[in-house]
Amino acid sequence: MSIRKPIPRIKNDNYSEAAAKQRREFIEAETGVSLKHTGHYSIDPKVVEGNAENFIGVVQMPVGVAGPYLINGEHAQGVFYVPMATTEGTLIASYSRGMRVISESGGATVTVTGESMQRAPLFEFASAREALHFSRWLEQELPSIRAQAESTTAIGKLQHIQSWVIANKLFTRFNYSTGDAAGQNMTGKATHKACQWILGNYPGVIENFSLSCGIETDKKHSHMNLLHSRGKKVVAEATISKDVLKDLMRADPERMVRLRQRTILGAILAGSAYNGPHSANGIASMFIATGQDEANVVESHTGIAFMDLTPAGDLYYSVTLPSIICASYGGGTGLPTQRECLEMMDCYGQDKARKLAEIIGATVLAGDLSLAAAIVSDEWVSSHDQLGRNRP
Repeated sequence: MSIRKPIPRIKNDNYSEAAAKQRREFIEAETGVSLKHTGHYSIDPKVVEGNAENFIGVVQMPVGVAGPYLINGEHAQGVFYVPMATTEGTLIASYSRGMRVISESGGATVTVTGESMQRAPLFEFASAREALHFSRWLEQELPSIRAQAESTTAIGKLQHIQSWVIANKLFTRFNYSTGDAAGQNMTGKATHKACQWILGNYPGVIENFSLSCGIETDKKHSHMNLLHSRGKKVVAEATISKDVLKDLMRADPERMVRLRQRTILGAILAGSAYNGPHSANGIASMFIATGQDEANVVESHTGIAFMDLTPAGDLYYSVTLPSIICASYGGGTGLPTQRECLEMMDCYGQDKARKLAEIIGATVLAGDLSLAAAIVSDEWVSSHDQLGRNRP
């Protein structure tokens, strides 16, 4: 006998307050848990269609702002206040502290050095030689393949196709630019169309095909994305005045660099995806606030932090984040509160994705600087005692 009790749905009106209320009452009856706060919201349930199924309400995540922050990007230029959604005490205060120190030292310089989004089809053959022959055919037919892929999207552009022969298989990565969208669904649709043309026009025999072979590493960390990038590759850097660093953070450049040398060893020992203090904190809090796909944090947080002393004795600090996957349009960015957070930084809509990526990169830089200085000055624990989770 089936004990399945389907979650209630209202045909042709499933994104309505009536449907949401019916589901809340169902869950309350099934679990005995009151959904008083979950069911309290200001948005119209109809706006979440395409974002969340079986809608019952919202999780009210605290949102604070860090800043003011002077950013000297190619796209993000000026002073910004950065929305961060988090439940971790001291986090926003720490990022604000880093932003102040960088701003008083001239600001953060940020550069988007590249961008691409991938889908990675697999083609199998009778032998490695045939797989190699096919890879050469792909190069020759790239204009036709590009035309097929780009026929599915107004903004996606197929940049190039990478390929690797392994045994009798050809692993590929179709690399796209995706405008202001993150682009995973866009590239999937485009690559599917292109591959249907390939399967119908290749003169040889393709014994097996899969639209994904795993090396796009969608929502998984990989060393490949560190080398080739997925999303936007961002470098954020700043030269921190030794006097400002000492006055505001009670740390000095020499000790900061010494700490970084040692944490690099620790990161190697642990096999870490990032050798800085905590890139995921800033990225996750901004992603949640601005309606990004939060699972992309696992790819976006990877990177390389670097410190050095300048001839004047100041601190040069940079973070290179090769796979920031963010959007200024589409997905969850248009939901009411998420859009407000994007608009707070003038990052909603067309031609704003690179600006958002620059602000994210600069924010990671500020948070890393603040935490590293707190370790050097031995204020890490005391700050949590004062503001965070260590409070009695």
